[in-house]
Amino acid sequence: MDFTSRYVALGDSFTEGVGDDDPGRPNGVRGWADRVAEQLGTADPGFGYANLAIRGRKLRQIMAEQVDAAVALNPTLVTIYAGANDILRPKIDIDDLLVEYDAGIRKLAATGATVVMFTGFDARGSKIFGTMRGRTAIYNELVRGIAGDHGALLVDYWRFSEYYDWGMWATDRMHMSAAGHANMAKRVLTVLEHEHSIDVPPMTPVPELSRAEAIRANARWVREFAGPWVVRRVTGKSSGDGLRPKYGQLTRPEGR
Repeated sequence: MDFTSRYVALGDSFTEGVGDDDPGRPNGVRGWADRVAEQLGTADPGFGYANLAIRGRKLRQIMAEQVDAAVALNPTLVTIYAGANDILRPKIDIDDLLVEYDAGIRKLAATGATVVMFTGFDARGSKIFGTMRGRTAIYNELVRGIAGDHGALLVDYWRFSEYYDWGMWATDRMHMSAAGHANMAKRVLTVLEHEHSIDVPPMTPVPELSRAEAIRANARWVREFAGPWVVRRVTGKSSGDGLRPKYGQLTRPEGR
């Protein structure tokens, strides 16, 4: 099919859609990018969508594996979020890392496509991830500069206070829930100045826990999510090992 409008989504689990489970889709997830593509393609018969994002990918991997692949698809729109998995590493040279991000964005912008970037989320409500606020703030300032230098649009995740509600997050406390992904799709479409008909699904209520219940819940979270995450980092493994992109080639987005 000859696609006249071509949206290519790049990144890691955030863009792949982890946390928004959908067994009927590739890799078992839907996510905000799929929702954006569905809206963009509603009234455009020449619209095509590819999603090259794979969970667990770090910034340099995204630059090496996804940028040239996106350029080859001759995109008219690109969304990209990279670096969150790097920020969580024990040691990181953010300035050096963002030099490579700048080079990747320059290459994407040179295609003439509209490029959309994201700041990182302010995880001040998390005792664990909140310790990375300083790193994320530095990353965000560099991202703002890169976006400005290359004329990219910016989705300012850092300022989205609605994500302080735990209902916006999946049970792993690391990825957005279905409600979080739907809300992000609305945020992206707003930046694109595109009309949409997205309804944010009801958030799963987060019950008030007694001290003992909270201790048990935190222990379960460490056992089921945080522990395996740490083991993967120590052993050099990734949750995305063996996975292929959801939509490696341009396709018509699934309707809902």
